[in-house]
Amino acid sequence: MQLSLVDVGSVTHTGMVRERNEDSCLVRTDIGLWAVADGMGGHEAGDMASQIVVRSLDGIADPASSAELLQECEERIFRANQEIMDLSSARNGAIIGTTAAILLLREEHYACVWAGDSRVYLIKNGSIGQVSRDHTEVEELVAGGALSREDARNWPNNVITRAVGVAPDLELEVVTGPVASGDIFVLCSDGLTKHVHDDEILEQVTSRNAQASCEAMLDLALERGGTDNVSVVVIRVLPAARRSSEPTNSPAMIHSGRQP
Repeated sequence: MQLSLVDVGSVTHTGMVRERNEDSCLVRTDIGLWAVADGMGGHEAGDMASQIVVRSLDGIADPASSAELLQECEERIFRANQEIMDLSSARNGAIIGTTAAILLLREEHYACVWAGDSRVYLIKNGSIGQVSRDHTEVEELVAGGALSREDARNWPNNVITRAVGVAPDLELEVVTGPVASGDIFVLCSDGLTKHVHDDEILEQVTSRNAQASCEAMLDLALERGGTDNVSVVVIRVLPAARRSSEPTNSPAMIHSGRQP
């Protein structure tokens, strides 16, 4: 099955406050899969959880179709969920988990698969929209009308309501849609969105190539305090006319890209 030609960039950084980077990223442009995972849990368990998710997804070889890619992606996330729960049991029931935000791109369609508050954005025709929906208590309050979107930005305690590895009955959310040349996807951990607003993400990715926009957004987050780990992956869908001359960027990456 034909993959869309893309320009891809990625960064992951510990930030200015945390001692350890518990984020992990995966870039598998060869099969049309990209992911960001933001781990949680003490004593290095958070980074172990996010790495388990990324390693599991990285084991996908070359699915024959978009349906097969999505099915294997989900199966591997559920497998990672059980592996993280086993790790928790081995550590006397310590709460260990990770968010997961995954983009699958095949032919002229995408699938977004996620759990937690790491995000997937789509920039289309000059406008930015959040494809994923945060699995948090704050988002539930906003959806229920108890909290305004503006007030939610400064809410002091934003508890995640779904994560990989915290319960045996993991529920993933999936959104699918069409893809056109010129579309830009942004995957990020909440370390970016704590400091960089949606309109600023739009500005950065529409004025630079994929890697340069990742670097620029990271710099903004760090300049504004960098209170959490920051990970960003940008995927720009290139025009069909450029397919014969544009290379793709397709390394698998765990804790790679720009480092502190």
